[in-house]
Amino acid sequence: MKTARHMRFAAASWGLLKRYLGLGRRAGAVALDTPGALGEFLDSRASHVAQTTLYGYLKTRAGTRFPELFEDPAMLASINIAKWHVWLACLSDVAVYSGVLMRLHTGQPVEAVRAALGRVVARTLDECGAGKEVGDDFAAAAGRVRARIADCDLDALFDDDSAFTESPRALLYWAPIADELKRRDAEIVRNSVRFRWREVRRDLRRRLRAHQVLAAAKSRAGHPPRAC
Repeated sequence: MKTARHMRFAAASWGLLKRYLGLGRRAGAVALDTPGALGEFLDSRASHVAQTTLYGYLKTRAGTRFPELFEDPAMLASINIAKWHVWLACLSDVAVYSGVLMRLHTGQPVEAVRAALGRVVARTLDECGAGKEVGDDFAAAAGRVRARIADCDLDALFDDDSAFTESPRALLYWAPIADELKRRDAEIVRNSVRFRWREVRRDLRRRLRAHQVLAAAKSRAGHPPRAC
């Protein structure tokens, strides 16, 4: 049975694809000026990059047999687990990058930026809707995302791809492809994932209203999010 989160996952991916192909309203029209708006952006872009990179890699390796992968229950289960773990890694990367931008744009202390960003990410994780089928490792992986946000040295990162370290690693680890092939593909896969983030970085840089997000997050600090 599909959860609302699963449906949003697919809808967000299709909506983004239409915009990237020029079939809908261009991204960038709506300012990201609240924690909720920023959280939705992070979630949707993480979903888009996770699905397009995972499915793209599988299609490249499977070729004409790609549709058959979804007819094999064991393979389908592996793809679903991989999808969620790559999403977590993508969320981690794009969230840290947004923290870098907030720090650069506002000059606020690192601790204040991390606290605000932690609340945004915690709410996204709380609403993720991942079921038991994703495996026992999901909760631990979500905890590592929280820990990364809490401890990240934002001053050591820049407005470039330096924050995007987890998503290429996760795709190579979780994609249900033979290890020998993944070792051979490693550099190409890493570059492909980094390339996918270029438009996301440009979009976030244009739309983020860092001062407003931080002010709103601070005003809600007395209402901590629930654990995922």
